[in-house]
Amino acid sequence: MKIFTRKDEGDWTDLGGGNRRRILLHTDELMMVEFAFEDGGVGAPHSHPHVQASYVAQGRFEVTVGDRTDVLSAGDSFIVPSNVVHGVVALEAGRLVDSFTPHRADFLA
Repeated sequence: MKIFTRKDEGDWTDLGGGNRRRILLHTDELMMVEFAFEDGGVGAPHSHPHVQASYVAQGRFEVTVGDRTDVLSAGDSFIVPSNVVHGVVALEAGRLVDSFTPHRADFLA
C-alpha cells in the first residue's frame, strides 16, 4: 500500500473541457484525487454512493450540493453526502482535492 505521494507523481487523466484529474492515494476505504480546472471549466452535476469531502486548493468555484449553491475560494471546503447531486463551475483556473469513501473503483478502471 502506498503511504506517501509527491506533488509531481501520478498520471493526469484528461476529462475534456479543460478538466483533468489524478489519483493521489487510495485504499479500499478511502481515495484522494486532485482535479484541475481551466477558467470556466465545469464539473457537471452528478451523484454517486460515495461520501465526498473536497478542499479548494486553488482558484474560485461556484459549488452546488443538492439545493445549495455557494462560491468557494482557496482554503474553503465542502462535503457531499452519499447520492446527493453536486457539481462545480470554475470561476477561474483552480484545483480541488477530493476525498472519497469508499474509494472510487470507476476511477481505477
